[in-house]
Amino acid sequence: MAHSLSAKKRIRVTETKTLRNTMIKSALKTTLKKLNASIEAGNKEEAAANFKSAVKALDMAASKGILHKNNAANRKSKLAAKLSKMA
Repeated sequence: MAHSLSAKKRIRVTETKTLRNTMIKSALKTTLKKLNASIEAGNKEEAAANFKSAVKALDMAASKGILHKNNAANRKSKLAAKLSKMA
């Protein structure tokens, strides 16, 4: 158990950041699932719209430090290849 004020504040800050990171990760996973579902269904218009939102979510996760920027770039590249293979 933390005794000093600074240690107690660090615990509060860590809890807040953990909650934010969890929310962003969850939203990212949801958008990626929607994109994969639309690609498998063969719906080009929906897949293109979902791709745009997935790229935005990946960029946001990379900017917040949840994903490494190269990891986000790699995922975007793979998704773009899936999307182009669909056409």
